[in-house]
Amino acid sequence: MATRRQFIRISAVGAGAVIAGATGFRLLASELTEGQKATLAALNRRTPTYCEVCFWKCAGWVYKDEGGAIKKITGNAEDLNCNGRLCPRGTGGVGMYHDEDRLRKPLIRTDERGTQSFREASWEEAFDYITEKIKKISAEHGPECIALFTHGSGGKYFSTLLRALGSPHVAAPSYAQCRGPREVAFQATFGEALDSPERLDIRDTKCLVLIGSHLGENMHNGQVQEMSDAIDKGATIITVDPRFSTAAGKSKYWLPIKPATDMALLLAWMNVIISEELYDKAYVEKYTFGFEYLKEHVRNLTPEWAYGITTIDPTVIRETAREMANAAPAVIVHPGRHVTWYGDDTQRLRAVAILNALLGSWGRRGGFFRPETFELPEVIHPPYPTPKRTWRTEFPDLYKLADTVLANGVCDASVPDPSRNCQFKGWIVNGTNLMETLPNQANTLRAIEELDLLVVIDTMPMEITGYADVILPECTYLERYDDLRVVQHRKPQIALRAPAAEPMYDTKPAFWMARELAKRLGVIDYFPFEKIEDQLDWQLKQVGSSLEEMMKIGVKTFDRTADDLYFYPDEEVEFYTGSGKIELYSTLLAEAGFDPMPVYTKHEEPPVGYYRLNYGRAPMHTFSRTSNNPNLTDLMDENSVWVNPRVAKEWGLSTGQYIHLVNQDGKRSEFPIKVRVTERIRWDSVYMVHGFGHQEKKLRRCYGKGASDTNLITKVLVDPIMGGTGMRGNFVTFITDLAKEEVAS
Repeated sequence: MATRRQFIRISAVGAGAVIAGATGFRLLASELTEGQKATLAALNRRTPTYCEVCFWKCAGWVYKDEGGAIKKITGNAEDLNCNGRLCPRGTGGVGMYHDEDRLRKPLIRTDERGTQSFREASWEEAFDYITEKIKKISAEHGPECIALFTHGSGGKYFSTLLRALGSPHVAAPSYAQCRGPREVAFQATFGEALDSPERLDIRDTKCLVLIGSHLGENMHNGQVQEMSDAIDKGATIITVDPRFSTAAGKSKYWLPIKPATDMALLLAWMNVIISEELYDKAYVEKYTFGFEYLKEHVRNLTPEWAYGITTIDPTVIRETAREMANAAPAVIVHPGRHVTWYGDDTQRLRAVAILNALLGSWGRRGGFFRPETFELPEVIHPPYPTPKRTWRTEFPDLYKLADTVLANGVCDASVPDPSRNCQFKGWIVNGTNLMETLPNQANTLRAIEELDLLVVIDTMPMEITGYADVILPECTYLERYDDLRVVQHRKPQIALRAPAAEPMYDTKPAFWMARELAKRLGVIDYFPFEKIEDQLDWQLKQVGSSLEEMMKIGVKTFDRTADDLYFYPDEEVEFYTGSGKIELYSTLLAEAGFDPMPVYTKHEEPPVGYYRLNYGRAPMHTFSRTSNNPNLTDLMDENSVWVNPRVAKEWGLSTGQYIHLVNQDGKRSEFPIKVRVTERIRWDSVYMVHGFGHQEKKLRRCYGKGASDTNLITKVLVDPIMGGTGMRGNFVTFITDLAKEEVAS
């Protein structure tokens, strides 16, 4: 009997055969069955797209019914990001289009911020309002005092607008709040960042180590598929997590580590691998710098030392280190993505990078491959003006290795401070709900109070829209063109997003918004194409394709420029580091005044009666963006708090009971949350899924459902190296008396 996996593969082949044979069907139309005719009709009603529900941006096809209504989205079989299969979020993208709570018209504030008092406006009136404010801020403070926060495709166009005006301040919250420490750590070690999707050769790995990486629940589509393939081929999975995650259930080893002690485990693994001479000697000798320093650094950091910190048995530490070494170089210590935990996160990710280097996995099959991306010609426009000031001017001695604008830094610099010359006075917020994205909501609100202009561009009435002066309603990704998707992978690919339907209501695409503002602000030369489809066609024709071709195929794959996916045997490789080698001892960090090798730091323990707040993802939701999606809410409409049975007994908690959480600073969850009593969480921690507890009443499906973890994160542990916001230093306890309190249902 075929396994379910075999069935999926057979089904995919069958679907591909139907599509491949479509030309033949047309030639013999008189012989088609009704089912075949229906298949061909469906192919003629499909539009290429790539997903906007998460950063993976899987390419797919949007299908419409005979009346032209959008019905479903499927994966594009040619896409290396998804291999023709979308995750629940991707297939649920249709719900964004049909959500009746969508923003419909431009809105202008009529009362103080946060009161949800708006009136409808025309696009012309909204643009005139924004233009007048931007000109005033630029004249009085300089254009550098206007910043963009962005997450999503539209950010490209508003970034062009800001740079044309003379502001370099484009901040993606995903850097400081998610992946930044990882990028800086790998840059310091290998001379290259990881970017997205990460260059992980999971499909060929023999050992995958997940340390705080919730692969399968965060639904990084291609990696989840490759992990499944690797498991089928007998790969060992090692999961380190205080919670028995979905990935832990697929693992040979689950290490229920004490939270905030991961660095000790990583250093102990290095101790075993070096002391037992399990490292790749030839690789280390040829490609690395600082091995002798590292050997001395970890000499006394034994599994026994780590046991007293992590609570992981020394025997298990040694066994798992040997598992990695036995699989090397086809081994991956997964770098994760949301890595902003305890404030020493760059150093912790340095330890991850070093461990991979000792095992010889960088540039090797089953480890980290060399990705390649496609170079598209940029639109020709005048050079950007040189800014008179940047955030570096105001923070010259802070976060020396941050290589992009920090969202939390912009927020901090919007609060008046006599020591700074530039206080941000205008924010443009595109596709990111800052109230749930930035930690320490009180600080975000203080910053917003000082602004002369807050413009929010979104498809939905999120919490941040309530504080806007102007709200610009964006049409969903199913109703617009956007820039071609160009991502790194084993082969270069480009993917097209085209509108499957006209925008509903009075919504518009971000390209059009940014260009209209550019007209009014006198920088239209930076948008030489009136229509984005003309821009796309021009770019495609420069590389031997066209918009017409891409409308038919959706994804175009190019050959690699060289057969160098992995290092050749004995290949001479120069790394973009100070020494030209993989740096186990970081010259970059040393020169900047930081520890050149990772050092374990003891972190704060929960007070008596409190538990460390851990949070994560669910496979059907993306942050707080999808909590109101009618398709995805059906799969999960509220979160719960995981509590160990030992703790539940002490507090008299039972599964299904609603409670409030309150943190170490007395901050209480706005809404109650349901308890889940489970052995799958350590006794010193609790766990909840991020993205719930919405306070915006216009989100009618998700308002008041569950609790917001962001609301409880008032203590932020900032990484001194690059400014990442460590958010796992918060502790909560329980309020069980909910007398007279209504629970949303």
